[in-house]
Parts: sequence; structure tokens; C-alpha cells
Amino acid sequence: MDDRPDTLGSLRASGWESRTVKDEIRQHAIERIRANEPLFPSVQGYEDTVLPQMEHAVLAGHDIVLLGERGQAKTRIIRGLTGLLDEWMPIIAGSEINDDPYNPISKHARDAVAEHGDNTPIDWVHRDDRFGEKLATPDTSIADLIGEVDPIKVAEGRYLSDELTLHYGLVPRTNRGVFAINELPDLAERIQVGLLNVLEERDVQVRGYKVRLPLDVMLVASANPEDYTNRGRMITPLKDRFGAQIRTHYPLEVSTEMSIADQEAEIPGLADNADMPVVIPDFMKELIANFSHVARSSSHVNQRSGVSVRLTVSNLETLAAAATRRALLLGESIAVPRVCDLDALVASTAGKVEVEALDEDRDGEVIDHLLRSAVLATFKDLVSGEGVRQVADSFDEDTVVNTGADVLVTDYTALVGREPAFAGPVAELLGDDSSPEAVASAVEFILEGLHLSKRLNKDAVGARAAYRGR
Repeated sequence: MDDRPDTLGSLRASGWESRTVKDEIRQHAIERIRANEPLFPSVQGYEDTVLPQMEHAVLAGHDIVLLGERGQAKTRIIRGLTGLLDEWMPIIAGSEINDDPYNPISKHARDAVAEHGDNTPIDWVHRDDRFGEKLATPDTSIADLIGEVDPIKVAEGRYLSDELTLHYGLVPRTNRGVFAINELPDLAERIQVGLLNVLEERDVQVRGYKVRLPLDVMLVASANPEDYTNRGRMITPLKDRFGAQIRTHYPLEVSTEMSIADQEAEIPGLADNADMPVVIPDFMKELIANFSHVARSSSHVNQRSGVSVRLTVSNLETLAAAATRRALLLGESIAVPRVCDLDALVASTAGKVEVEALDEDRDGEVIDHLLRSAVLATFKDLVSGEGVRQVADSFDEDTVVNTGADVLVTDYTALVGREPAFAGPVAELLGDDSSPEAVASAVEFILEGLHLSKRLNKDAVGARAAYRGR
């Protein structure tokens, strides 16, 4: 920062040029698209759907509203727009609304330029500070968004007619930046009216003053589709002023859901120096992702409220925690999740899905059904039919296999040693990973998959289960 111009004169001499925030974002977007780089690197699953529409809107210089249920990365996309801004932006020193040094609009900035000319001090603002955000709540006021008279400034001796008595709201303070409103339909209608000028005439007017601030703001909003399209929740003129309306969605592929969970989950045991290392086999990750996909198609889950990707992330973290606890109690050196750890997911799921059932207190029952469906879907996808048949045939009338949170790893490895039929399916699931803990996880998964496929009987008592031939 030491070599950046610090006065208006030195800024002119440096050759810096002023441009609107949308032109700035557009230029950086052009550079990334030309280099085949993503505009939003941390957003996955939208490469062929949402992101092309975002690129169109940015290149067109539109204000944007993102429609989607919870947990569809709307806020992440909105905040990612700051990555398309210049890293540093000059403003008139002391300006509350990021006045452009070449085109000051506030009285403070105009007076400073008039008094000091080329010696007017310049400050620099980082792009992360050029983002404003407001969650639309029923008590949001025009003063919050636009501004109001500051009684303290009046008490200090200024006249009410003095523009310097204004306290600017969030929108003016984000001048020359990106302003986001989350859950836009929750704004009262009279407050929505206050945004009309911002979106069309690009200015704000504060009551009681003949003050017009021609702001340079990119406005982005998020909303639930049902609220946004429901007549009476959004005034039509405000909808009409958004240049682009883009619909988001949940991951279309299980593999995408797994990749997002890997990116977002915070699992201490995955660190290199973890006290209790955690290894999560791919088939268990797929099971967790399948669980969310099953829930999104279930008639027992309220689909209007959605099943967020946060459910997948939380469940993956909880599964790792349950495996860690079990491994600590059994004295194992590595925590590898098993089917017996899935019971822990009830706690991380119950608050994230809205169960629709005729009888109350059926949440646990519905979640258990969804989990069984996810296990079966994953099992059918990953284990070949020949391997299934061979394992099922190896169970005679007297064969019983016990599983549970208190069963040792050595019991599972001994089973695989006695029954060669397990070798093929275990190898299908684990690939090159042949650690005893991973083998134990694969064996439990195979047994549960065989039971859900109606190839084995299962007797469950508490945390223990016994599998036997049919």
C-alpha cells in the first residue's frame, strides 16, 4: 500500500481510471471466462445450469435475484461476486459512502475536493469491504437501508437542513460495491418500495431533505421460490426491476453431493496430526450422500422446505464423530465408520428435515426408513450380484454373525479369513485399502445390504445385531 497514490493529484498522475462497479465486475469476468477459469471456484454442481446464467447476468450488467430452497449456495454465490472486484479501490479520505475521487457525491467529499483540490487525501478500500448484506426481517426500516437524520449530529450544533446531519444506511455505505438482501420477500411492502429507485434510477432519497445520491451499486437478492412467486409477498414493480432471475437447485448427482461434503465438512480426525485419525471409506460417503437424495424424493419429508446440502455435511461430521467415540472405547488406533454408527445420524438429521406424518413422534421411524433406503441404494450400486450371491450362499443354517458397536475389528477380520466369499465384495468396496478397520466397516455394510436385499435375516437388540441365513 505504500506505493499507492495518497492524494487526488497523484491519483490522476498514476493513470487510474474510474469505472462503474458493474463494468469492473464485467471486466474481471471476461478475463476469467477467456482463461477458462470459474467465476465462483468453491461452488460445485452448477457448471452446466446456474453458473452459465450467472455469467450471462454479470456480462449484461444486471441486478440479480437468486431463487432457491435453503442450502443451495445462494449466499456463497452472492458473496463470491466480491472476487470479481478490483483488489483495492481509491476513495476520498473520510468518506462514509466510498466517494469516487473523480465524481464525489456526498457533501463531505465535495467540500474536501473544493477545499484541497489536487491535495485532497485519498484512502484505499479492499474489495472485501465493498460488500454489504442485510437479512430481510419484518422490522427492517428505510432508515436501516437508506438512512435517517442522526440526532447526535444535530445535538452537536448542526442545522437539520445540513446534509452532514444524515446517517447513511447500508445501501449508500456500499456505494461502488455489491449489496445483498437475503430473503427479500420478507421485507415489508413499504420498504420494498424504497428499493425501486436504487434498482432503476440508481439513487436514494432521504426524507426531509432535497438530497439525491446517484449511487453505483450492484444489487443482488436471494429468495425462496414459493415466497417470491406468491402474489402479495413481492410487489410487482420490484420484481420487474431485477435484470436476471436465476433458479438454483440441489446437487443432481450423488458424486457431486459427496464432493461438496468433502469440501465443506470439518472433521478434526482427518488432520495429519490428529490424536485419533479418521478414515471414511468412499462407500460410506456415498451412503451419506444417498441419504440426502432419498430424503429429497420421500413423500414423508416436506419438500417445500427442502433438504439442504448442510444435512449431508452435518451427517458426515456426525458419522466421523460416532466412529471416533466407538474407536476410543474399543481401543482401536483408527476410526473408520461402520453401519452400526448410523444410529448417530438421527440427532444431526432431525432438525434439518421436516417430517410429514399422520402420527406425531414418528420422526425417528421415518429417518430410520430413509437410512435403510440409502444403505440399500448404495449396496446395489457398489456390490456386484455375483458377490452378493456367494456371500449369501455361504450362510448355512447354523451360521450367525454378530455385529455392533462393541464388536472388535479382529472378529470381522477373522470372519473374512473363515469365509472366502467375503473377499470379492470387500475388495470391490475398499480397493487398495486393506486395513483391519476398513475391512470391518465393509463387512458390516455387506451384511446389512444382504439383509435389506432379503438375502439374510437380521435380529437386532439395542446396539447389537445378529445376521443369519434365510
